[in-house]
Amino acid sequence: MIRCTQVMKKLHNLVLFVGLASVQAHSATILQYHHVSEKLPPVTSVSEDTFKSHLEHLKKGNYNVIALDEFLNHLKQGKQLPLGTVAITFDDGYDNNIEAAAPLLEKFNFPYTIFVNPKLIDEGKSYVMTWDELRTLSKRGALIANHSAQHDYLHLRQPGESEEQWAKRISHDLTWSQQRINAEIGHNYPYIAYPYGEFDSALQSLVQQLGLIGIGQHSGAVGPTTDFTRIPRFPASGIYSNLKTLKVKIDSLPFEIDQLAYNNSVTKERRPSVTITFKNMDFSKHQLACFVSGVGRAELNWHSENQVAVTSPERLPKGRSRYNCTAPSKTHKGRFHWFSQPWVIQIN
Repeated sequence: MIRCTQVMKKLHNLVLFVGLASVQAHSATILQYHHVSEKLPPVTSVSEDTFKSHLEHLKKGNYNVIALDEFLNHLKQGKQLPLGTVAITFDDGYDNNIEAAAPLLEKFNFPYTIFVNPKLIDEGKSYVMTWDELRTLSKRGALIANHSAQHDYLHLRQPGESEEQWAKRISHDLTWSQQRINAEIGHNYPYIAYPYGEFDSALQSLVQQLGLIGIGQHSGAVGPTTDFTRIPRFPASGIYSNLKTLKVKIDSLPFEIDQLAYNNSVTKERRPSVTITFKNMDFSKHQLACFVSGVGRAELNWHSENQVAVTSPERLPKGRSRYNCTAPSKTHKGRFHWFSQPWVIQIN
């Protein structure tokens, strides 16, 4: 009887360990900011008070706020991350980042990453930080990374440009930007935050060939099955800065996806479809809900117990759209799995 009890206790501990490992491996989110200012476009801005409230929530909630390189290296190597791991990022390198954001982040002792456009810095644009200012932040712990040379739409082909010419031009843009950041800052992280969050299949392939990790602006949590040519982030500015809704996103979990199938995220299809094959389903099939930005609930067509096609019920307008899919977790009560599929609809 004693031996049986000991065996049961060992089995219980093993199950508990496996459960904790599962929790740790599926628990990471990235926040994306632009401006910390009340004087600039509200769609990409947060006030200092709002930004401070975000940081206070992370501190009081004992979130594991870590640098982006540690965050991505752990996930790429299959290492575990504690539940509630968060990385903080800024796009474009605006001057208010050093004036307003950096002092608050340093007060809370939170690491962060700034994605910059080296050509715009070299040209001395008044709205972005200088190399001297970026070096100052880097010495104080900030990571400086690539946002392309001058914030172009990287997936767009120039008139008459062949695929080979496009690939050569974009390869030069990204590698030159990496070199400029390395020359000025002294570090060279292999990340590219896509300008405007837009990417197509060819750009994803090119980024992979260059040994870079592609980072978007579509929502979602990050996990072991995340495609590293399209890492999601949660925008936390403008209408997305409301802490009540942001809390749910910060606590979200990634779906475990075995396969993601769609023609192209930049498309002329007006009702594009994405088929998701789930690896493991920590949610009830009937509780999966997908919504189309500006439209409403998406159409779901289950092909099997673990494969679903998601389609818009209406034709999408020109420009950026998104399908957001969520489902409550069975094992982590109060948390939601979250996935987003971005689209750029091209209409002649």
